[in-house]
Amino acid sequence: MPINILMPALSPTMEKGNLAKWLKKEGDKVKSGDVIAEIETDKATMEVEAVDEGTIARILVPEGTQDVPVNDVIAVLAGDDEDVKTAGAAPAPKPAEAPKEAPKEASKEAPKPAAAAPAPAPAPQAAAAKGNGQARIFSSPLARRLAKDAGIDLSRINGSGPHGRVVARDVEDAKSGKGLKAPAAAPAAGPSIAPSMSDKQILALFEEGSYEIVPHDGMRRTIAQRLTASVQTVPVFYLTMDCDIGKLLVAREEINAAAPKDKEKKPLYKLSVNDFVIKAMAVALQKIPNCNVSWTEGGMLKHKHSDIGVAVAMPGGLITPIIRKAETKTLSTISSEMKDFATRARARKLKPEEYQGGTTAVSNLGMYGINHFTAVINPPHATILAVGTSEERPVVRAGKIEIAQMMSVTLSCDHRAIDGALGAELIGAFKQLIENPVMMMV
Repeated sequence: MPINILMPALSPTMEKGNLAKWLKKEGDKVKSGDVIAEIETDKATMEVEAVDEGTIARILVPEGTQDVPVNDVIAVLAGDDEDVKTAGAAPAPKPAEAPKEAPKEASKEAPKPAAAAPAPAPAPQAAAAKGNGQARIFSSPLARRLAKDAGIDLSRINGSGPHGRVVARDVEDAKSGKGLKAPAAAPAAGPSIAPSMSDKQILALFEEGSYEIVPHDGMRRTIAQRLTASVQTVPVFYLTMDCDIGKLLVAREEINAAAPKDKEKKPLYKLSVNDFVIKAMAVALQKIPNCNVSWTEGGMLKHKHSDIGVAVAMPGGLITPIIRKAETKTLSTISSEMKDFATRARARKLKPEEYQGGTTAVSNLGMYGINHFTAVINPPHATILAVGTSEERPVVRAGKIEIAQMMSVTLSCDHRAIDGALGAELIGAFKQLIENPVMMMV
C-alpha cells in the first residue's frame, strides 16, 4: 500500500505550518533519514526527514503553501515493491474527521421561535429626547454660556427658573458646588471594553493608494496573540533599580584581554555586558528560588534550574532562545551559546526546544541607547528583566558628587506568582551580583 507522508508537528503547540520547500520531487527515491522538505513554523524553518523508504509517487501540497494543518497528507510514497504510477494515481486521502454523533431522536418539526414581545412604550421623559439620545435641558442663553466657560455640564445643574429652567444664578451656585446633581450611576452590567476597529474601519481613515498592505506572517501573529493575552490576563507590577557597573566593565575588559587565541590569533570569546546580565539573573534566581516559578491554575511550578530566555531581534519580529541551566555555565560558555543562537535565530534555524520554555527572560535595548523601559512578560514566565544602556551619571557618595557608570534595569513581575517584597528581593540580588561580578563565580 502507498505510504502517506503527513505534515509533522514540530513542537507541542504547533497546529499549522507552511510548506516552504520540497527538497525532493516526484519520482525521486528516498530512504529513511533523507531530508525531503522544509517546514516553516511561527519562528523557525525546520527540515523534515523521511521515515520510510520508497519513491515519491505524488506531491499533494505544493511548496509555498501556507497554514497546512498538522497530520494532513502532504505527499504519497510508493514502497519498493509498488508501482509508482499506480500509487500516484490513487485518490488523494482526506484528513480524518471526528465521527458525528447521530441525534438520539429525529425531530419531526423544528420548533418555531416564540413571537417577540412588543417593545415597552417609551417613558414620557423620553419623548422629549433629542435625536442624539440626550434629554433636552431648558436653560437661558446666558446660563449656557456661563456653564460652558466654567466647564460644567448643564445636565448636572438643578434649575430654579420656571419649569426647572437653568438660569445664570444656578450656574453661579454650581461653581461653588451648590445645586449640583449626583452623577448618574454606572450600569450594573460587567465591564465593557471598546471593540477594536475592523480592517475596513481602519482603511477608511487613510487615502486610498497612500499605503501598502503587508500580510502578517506566522511569527507576527504569534507575537500579537501571546503578548495580547499576557497583557489582558497577567496582573503585572514593575520594579526599577539603578546599578553601578563600573567593576563589571573593568572585569570584562580584563577577561577579554586574557582570552586565549585561535590559530588566526583571534580571541576564542569576547564577553558582552549582556553575558554578565544573563549570568547575574540566573544566579539571582537561585538565591531567591521562590521567584524561579511559573503560575498554573493547579499549582506553582518551582524550577530547579535557571533557564534564561534572551530576546533576539530578527526580521519581522523577535525570538527568545534559552540558555539552559545558566547558573552552572561560565561567562565564556554563555557568550558562545548566545552568538550561536543569535546567528541561527536570524536565519530561522532554531529548533523549537531551543526557544520554548524557560523560567524567565532578559530583554536588553541598551545597544539602542534606551536607558529605561518595561518589558511584557511572556507566559509561562513569571518575570522578565528589561535592561537599559550604561551611561555616565552623577551620583552622591559620602556627601560628594561623583561620576559613575550606571545602568537602569526594570523587573516585570506576575503578581499571581510573585508579591512585591519577593520581587524586590530578586532585583536586589541581581543588583548585588551585577555590581560585584566576582560574586557570580562563588
